[in-house]
Amino acid sequence: MTDVDTAQRSIDPDFASVLMTDLLFARRASERFWNLQRQGRLATVPPLTGQEAAVVGVVRGLDIATDWFVPYYRDIMGFGALGDEFFEQLVAYWRGHPDGGRIPEGVRCLPVQISLGSQVPHAAGLAWGLALRGDPGVVCTFVGDGATSEGDFYEGINFAGVQRVPLVVVCMNNGWAISTPTEAQTAAETFAAKAGAAGIPGVRVDGNDVLAVVDATRAARRRAAAGDGPTLLELVTYRMGAHTNSDDPSRYVPAEELRAWKDRDPIERFRVELERAGHWDDAQHTAAVAAVEARLERIIDAALLREFDPAEALDHITAHADARTAAQRAEIVARTIPSPAGTSAGPSAETGEVVSWRA
Repeated sequence: MTDVDTAQRSIDPDFASVLMTDLLFARRASERFWNLQRQGRLATVPPLTGQEAAVVGVVRGLDIATDWFVPYYRDIMGFGALGDEFFEQLVAYWRGHPDGGRIPEGVRCLPVQISLGSQVPHAAGLAWGLALRGDPGVVCTFVGDGATSEGDFYEGINFAGVQRVPLVVVCMNNGWAISTPTEAQTAAETFAAKAGAAGIPGVRVDGNDVLAVVDATRAARRRAAAGDGPTLLELVTYRMGAHTNSDDPSRYVPAEELRAWKDRDPIERFRVELERAGHWDDAQHTAAVAAVEARLERIIDAALLREFDPAEALDHITAHADARTAAQRAEIVARTIPSPAGTSAGPSAETGEVVSWRA
């Protein structure tokens, strides 16, 4: 990874505004969803705080009209470019709504993947299908640094390398595999070096420099689209928050390390660069923040107002009704408090009892 001379690069002001808005949206979405989880309105939430540039730069470096995304769970918080309906579905997903796994028509993205590393073979197969059919576009999948220790990761990149499929694999190296630091979970010199096992290029990029991420993604995409095969991008960033809401990073993250990375906050860093170039000012920033807040308010309100019967969680567990699921369904129904208009039912964060969730 080489340092980029940010003072010498040219910046398109319109594109810079798009990137900054996406970054602010991803940061605020993490904050809002975290708060909603603490209120008992959402279930598990994986914040993206500190890693926004790594995701936004990739998404904006691809062609949303033709390219496919195969996410895991944290990266998807930075997919604001895929539209309001997509993000509303994401809120529904983390809320436990049965409709949450449905991807809006026209959005080229697979559902959230929780099983670590298993999205890489999925992405490789999807990319192979595009190649076999002669369809345009490439496939992009994200993995955390910890997921590169999974067998699925190696199987996926090996298959992709052999078949030379149009795939970009993005490793989000945020320093921690939950509470396991990088040096304790791999002996590889870098995560990008793992590409050598599959005979594909591995590129290491400053993941907190959104423009560097865009450039690296565009180069990997060109290579994939030209039929030259996949690329592994390692984006070096840092998780400035918890792994999920069930995690307490203060138990294992060194305070001085966190302070050092906060000084490299990707949003503040980009803002300073744009201000120095004369492409951003306080008024633009204030307007962008207000627009992000208004957009999130619309999305969240719409998602929380959806009717929600907790018993629907059992609708597709088995092909045919059985005594066990019937008993579970009856218990859920018995413990559900009818919801007044404008509210939705769901489990209490404090007790697990099923109560009304007020929108």
